[in-house]
Amino acid sequence: MQISRFGYYWLDTWVLANVIQLATQDFCARFLNHNNDPGGRQYDQMTQAARSAPANIAEGNSRHSTSKETEMKLTDVARATLAELGNDYLNWLLRQESIPWSVYSEEYQSVSNISLDRPDYSDDVQHKSSIHILAQKRLFDQWLKSNDSIVVANCLLVLCNRLVMMLSRQIVRQLETFKEEGGFTEGLTAERLAFRAQNYPECNGTLNIK
Repeated sequence: MQISRFGYYWLDTWVLANVIQLATQDFCARFLNHNNDPGGRQYDQMTQAARSAPANIAEGNSRHSTSKETEMKLTDVARATLAELGNDYLNWLLRQESIPWSVYSEEYQSVSNISLDRPDYSDDVQHKSSIHILAQKRLFDQWLKSNDSIVVANCLLVLCNRLVMMLSRQIVRQLETFKEEGGFTEGLTAERLAFRAQNYPECNGTLNIK
């Protein structure tokens, strides 16, 4: 029952989105101030974009059984907000007259090559998944806990780009599932036709849909 209710808790995309949200909240609290963000607008935009990713992944996955189209749209919204957040970190680096790590750099490769652990919770899902998320965040703590905002921003930029690619692959899989299984409307029609064929064989399984 819990697996059905909390299916998205097993998604690496949702886990990494939570890591990015927590790290972004910490970044904004530590490095944004009245001098570089006098109106607090950047703080609001970055934390809201970071929140949007896990929220839309969760809502989209929760709609899987009733609307695969909505699931894909919400997953795409999560992807778009992560791209927006990544651009905020890129802008931060440029404001410091710094450039992002090269994909060939040791720092980029070190962050990029860290694999998430597989979720391992069969019950008490919210409790155990919270432990799992914090454990995954600690995998990146040597960069996320740095007192140098450039190091933290670079790490989060890598993670945002990584999650954007993961979500792109997730959308492809959702599209393939939709092609194979159809959506909720098609499922209802199939169920209705099967019922008619079983109970009203004279109709030959046909159904006039109004």
